[in-house]
Amino acid sequence: MPELLIQHPTLSPDQIAIVSRRVGRPPDQTDAVFAFWRDMPIDPAVIDTIEHDAGVDAEWIEPSQQLADYRLAAFDMDSTLITIECVDELADFAGCKAEVAAITEAAMRGELSDYDASLRRRVALLEGLPESALERVWNERLQLSPGAEHLLESLKAAGLRLLLVSGGFTWFTDRLCARLGIDFCRANVLEVRDGRLTGRLLGEIVNAEVKRRTLMETCIRIGCSPAQSIAVGDGANDLLMMAAAGISVAYKAKPSVRSATRHAINHCGLDAVLRLFKHRPAATASPR
Repeated sequence: MPELLIQHPTLSPDQIAIVSRRVGRPPDQTDAVFAFWRDMPIDPAVIDTIEHDAGVDAEWIEPSQQLADYRLAAFDMDSTLITIECVDELADFAGCKAEVAAITEAAMRGELSDYDASLRRRVALLEGLPESALERVWNERLQLSPGAEHLLESLKAAGLRLLLVSGGFTWFTDRLCARLGIDFCRANVLEVRDGRLTGRLLGEIVNAEVKRRTLMETCIRIGCSPAQSIAVGDGANDLLMMAAAGISVAYKAKPSVRSATRHAINHCGLDAVLRLFKHRPAATASPR
C-alpha cells in the first residue's frame, strides 16, 4: 500500500497532529521537514484536506518508487530552477515590465491559445534594449530556487542525466547549465545586433510541443524510455513534457498545472523532490 508523505520547511508538531487526527494515527517516521505514514489507503480527498488544514505539501508515495529506476530529470528554468521570469526582468529595463509580466502570467496559466505569438509579442517589446541588460539580470536578479543545487547534485550522484528545457533564452540557460553541470539544454535564441536586442527570436520557438519532443529525444539519446524520466515545471507550457514523463512534479505552479501533475510542491524547496522516492534523506542541506 502507498505511504502518505507530508513536507514543510519547518514542519511543526501542530501540523503533524492535524494530519494524525485526519488519518486516525500518528506517523511512522518524522523529521524536521517531513513525516510519513505507511500502508495508507488512497483517498484523493484526503490530500486536499490535509494541504488546506495543515498548510503542508502532501503526497501519496509508492514504497517501490526509487531514484535508481530513473535515468533523466528534465527541468523548466523560469520560476522553477530560478526564482524569476527572465523576460519580465528584461522588460523592467525596457520600461514595460507590467505589460510583459501580464502576458507571461496569462501564458503560464494556459489562458492564451497561441504561446508562440505571446512570446514574440513580449520579445518585440524588448527591441533596442542593450545586451548589457542581460548581464544585469544575470548578475543582479537571477537567483536559484531554494534547494536547486542540492537536488541536482543528488540526482547526478544517483546516476541521472539532467535536461534544462526552457521557453526562456539561451543567453541564460547556457550560463545556468555551465554553472550547475546540466547535461542537455534547449531554449529560445534572442537576436542581438550591434550590442542591442532586435526584438526578434531566431529559429524554432520552444513551446509546449517542443518541450515534450526534447524530452523524448533526450530519452532516446541516452537510451531510456520516457517512463524513466522525471519532469519538473510550473507553467501550462510544461504540461505536455510532464505528461510524457514517468514522474511529473509541479513546483509552486499555476493551479491548472498542479491539478494535472502527479506531485506538487507548494511550500518546500526543490530538493523536496528527493523525498518523493524511497530512501528519502532525513533532512535537506539547503537553506530555506
